[in-house]
Amino acid sequence: MLAAPASLMAAGVAPEAGTPPEMVATYQTLADTILGAKKTEHNLVKSILTEAYHNAQLALASAKDAIKTNQNARPSIETLAALVSQIANEGDAAVAAVRNRLLEGGHHHNAKGEQQGVYDEGFVIVTRAAKKSFLDSAMRIGKMAASPNAQALEAEWETVAKQFHETVK
Repeated sequence: MLAAPASLMAAGVAPEAGTPPEMVATYQTLADTILGAKKTEHNLVKSILTEAYHNAQLALASAKDAIKTNQNARPSIETLAALVSQIANEGDAAVAAVRNRLLEGGHHHNAKGEQQGVYDEGFVIVTRAAKKSFLDSAMRIGKMAASPNAQALEAEWETVAKQFHETVK
């Protein structure tokens, strides 16, 4: 413990034992910022997932229209498969680079979940089980590009949609 300055001691003033309220208030504000950043990260990742899902819906509609009108559905189906894969990975390569930067800085949004094997390292919303489901669907959808079938595509999309809604609830 530091000794009080002699001038204070001589004047009969003793130092306070507790942390000054101003310092506690500043620490509270810092805690609010840190916890708010985690919530902001969750909301941002949810927005990334939702945007990919909506774009996948557009690709699905485009593929179904192409199949119905005997046009080339392959590009739309391949895009759909890529978007489902992006959902599985909580974004594309650019987002993964940011996630890696956060990991290198020691930030693990779901540290406990990572330790328990529920989440891949750095993932915020998509669990390992959900990721596997999305990637399996993306693979099956991708294979449909060679031989498009609207009913099979719709059935696989129902699997994706169900998993998506369970994941982002």
